[in-house]
Amino acid sequence: MPETVRRALEEYRALLAAHGPTWGEDPIHYVRQLEVAPFVPDEREYFVAWFLKAVECAEGSTGPHIEAALNSVDMHEILRDVLGGALPDNLAALRLTPDGAHVEARPRPVFAAGARHTTTLLLDSSRDEDARVEIDGVVHDLTPGGAVLVPIASDSKVVVDDVFVSLDAVTRQVAVARLRVRAGMPCRWTVVGDDGHGWYPPDAPDRHDAHAQPYFHGDDIVLDVPAEPLTILVTRGAEYEIAEVRVHPAPDEELTVELTPRRRYDAPARGWYGGDMHVHMNWAGNSVGTPEQAAAIQQGEDLHVLNLVAGNVSGVRVYDREALEHWAGRDAPWSTPRHIARLGVEYRNDLLGHLYAFGMDRPPELYHTGFLGSDDWPPNAEGIRGLTARGAIVGYSHPFHLAVSEDGEPSEALSDGRNCSAREIVADAALGLVHSLDVLNHSDVHATARVYRRLVGAGNRLAVTAGSDTQISFTRRGNQSSPPGWERVYARVDGDLTAASFADAIRRGRTFATTGPWLELDVDGHGPGDTLDLPEPGGTVTATVRVVGEEVETVQLLTSDGVLAEGPPDELTVRLAVSEPIYVIAVAVGQEHVRSMHRSGVYAQTSPVHVHVAGRHVAREDDVRWCLAYLDGFERMIRDRARLSDDLRLADHISLIEAARTVYRDRLG
Repeated sequence: MPETVRRALEEYRALLAAHGPTWGEDPIHYVRQLEVAPFVPDEREYFVAWFLKAVECAEGSTGPHIEAALNSVDMHEILRDVLGGALPDNLAALRLTPDGAHVEARPRPVFAAGARHTTTLLLDSSRDEDARVEIDGVVHDLTPGGAVLVPIASDSKVVVDDVFVSLDAVTRQVAVARLRVRAGMPCRWTVVGDDGHGWYPPDAPDRHDAHAQPYFHGDDIVLDVPAEPLTILVTRGAEYEIAEVRVHPAPDEELTVELTPRRRYDAPARGWYGGDMHVHMNWAGNSVGTPEQAAAIQQGEDLHVLNLVAGNVSGVRVYDREALEHWAGRDAPWSTPRHIARLGVEYRNDLLGHLYAFGMDRPPELYHTGFLGSDDWPPNAEGIRGLTARGAIVGYSHPFHLAVSEDGEPSEALSDGRNCSAREIVADAALGLVHSLDVLNHSDVHATARVYRRLVGAGNRLAVTAGSDTQISFTRRGNQSSPPGWERVYARVDGDLTAASFADAIRRGRTFATTGPWLELDVDGHGPGDTLDLPEPGGTVTATVRVVGEEVETVQLLTSDGVLAEGPPDELTVRLAVSEPIYVIAVAVGQEHVRSMHRSGVYAQTSPVHVHVAGRHVAREDDVRWCLAYLDGFERMIRDRARLSDDLRLADHISLIEAARTVYRDRLG
């Protein structure tokens, strides 16, 4: 490990020890949420409760008032209310009632009497008066009905009303056994007891995915487990099934389980390679991510391309900048011919949008704008130009967070507040500055897909990509603590897999993005990213979509005019007459499924096959006018909401918007 990276990781460990999961970042609303992220079982329910409480505090006001209210809500009380008395395996509760105090927990099995176990205690008061709790000599004051999270150990001393409160409920003693798991290749393993507690090799973080499933990576691994019934699962990312077995080891037994997942499809055999364009090794968190962990995860998920992005949170510190500076322009040292890892960048502005950059030859000069009250300047376009000048491909990440209806107004996509929506995308796409849009992301996939179709229908060339925004430093944060590659973009590569060949495939739009299913589109022998030029109107083409994945329920063929055909997950073929330039896209969808870690369920989508007519490309009037109306709303937002210290900086934004307007107006002509 480079010395600069080693020192950075030591500094991160010190920040974690001093500040907890926020690492001392500026406590804006999404940073404060990090305090409770490891204990939230359902992100959707938590965020709804948080937002409703903020609306109540803001008395119905919007914009900056909502942002301030979100920042003022007591996150610990919201967590307590959302849990509703239930407790995850990593949280105990001290219930303070008018009649006394007692501890509740899902007791952690331990292998020796008095074994020390660390966890977090939720101080939960239902009293009508203030309460005081002393833990290991430190006093914690609670308001009536209040809640506070406190780190503890099973041997901590808890005093309420001058009486010691027993922590016996936090642990239970069990007999120990040893388990060896072997698949013959690096895999993702789950070892879990009937009580929901996961078991891990020594020093492995207690990672949980979006289904709250514990997991770790590797092969031929030995770990201590309780001599109780256990469920063992193994898989290896999108291209493999999930294999499962039940065991019940005897006390002091060493039990060997050999279990290998069956392959669903072999993408590299067809020239396709899967990547995750947006993964953080460190981005605050309840642990510190390391290169060794990233390597084990990439191999265990059979993730062909891993883009580890350096980025800030809410201040000026850029996490993993030292790793980027050391490895920029070359593969990370654990890379192999089938598994390429690169250090990239998440370029961030919470009003204009966040972008990933992959394949740069040297670090950028600018990583973010608009934080700690600084100006929202320069426009993202300037940051993009700096990244592409370094050889990077660039795409907007987690683009849209709120619902966008099929025929919705542009205001739905613009939304309100500083929520990192990809607001500048409509301008940057028109000017040819960005290469892709992460249609698959951790936020609203269907909203993003609808905006994507507007952009492509308006004549913009954008590849479909996927960026999970997984944070290796978070072991429990919904789908953001799921393993990298839980959604991935597959790119059709010419020749050997390299960072350059993968980036080139994305530039050319030869991609599909998926939560797992294999999706294939063919239009008269042309695939995603290809252009089919008909000599005159009135020609016909045949479009075929094929899918592999038991989780798919419906497949669709879409053109610039909407859904062309849909049906069950079998091969779907349609012949269509073409009178005007169109695009053709394939989509596969399904309900929530164990194979999909996205809250929206199963989703896969191809980039378009572009069908030109007599040299003309698609520029659907309705989509072009939608983009023009969007730019009008975006300009109003910049004038009203952007932090800009002078009119010259405002003029830079307006100039960018006007340049994009010119492009769209020309397409109307």
